[in-house]
Amino acid sequence: MEKIERVLKLKAKDFRRMVGVKKETYKEMLKVVKRGYKKKRKRGGRKSKLEVEEMLLMTLEYWREYRTYFHIGINYGVSESCAYKKIRFVEEELIKSEKFRLGGKKELLDYT
Repeated sequence: MEKIERVLKLKAKDFRRMVGVKKETYKEMLKVVKRGYKKKRKRGGRKSKLEVEEMLLMTLEYWREYRTYFHIGINYGVSESCAYKKIRFVEEELIKSEKFRLGGKKELLDYT
């Protein structure tokens, strides 16, 4: 959690520069992912090494820097496969919410 605390203490401009989204957007994403994680945990199972905040930050770093799962896993103290699974989980939860989606090719072309 130390990493999360340091990142959240950054100024708004630096925060966005690091993770690629505004703090408000991060907080909205966090709500969505926490809700999905809570549903997943209802079924039971082993507790994750990572907090939901770390999973989201890991995903944003992956999107921002295109680092490998191996490198991200090392930074967060988890295996490469664990990093992959956590990032996929966060991506799926954000897609399911339909709040955080990138439009199709035609929609993107309208902006040019």
